[in-house]
Amino acid sequence: MDYTTIQISTNIRNRLTELKDSPRQTYDEVLEKLIELVPKGDEEGEYKPAFRGSILRGLLDARHSKTTALAELEKQFGT
Repeated sequence: MDYTTIQISTNIRNRLTELKDSPRQTYDEVLEKLIELVPKGDEEGEYKPAFRGSILRGLLDARHSKTTALAELEKQFGT
């Protein structure tokens, strides 16, 4: 397998280290596990990479309370 070098902050490296199952686990393995958390598709087929990215952004928005309540949207759009 080919490898490349990426730049990450010390803070991110430390956070990735906390996710390791063992001290010998590589960051590549940790990142692979994280990527696997984003759904690849559903019963209708595989998602495109851009859509998978939007799922991740949506999950992060929800986690950081960057969402709008359904009632607020209904009031805004009159439904």
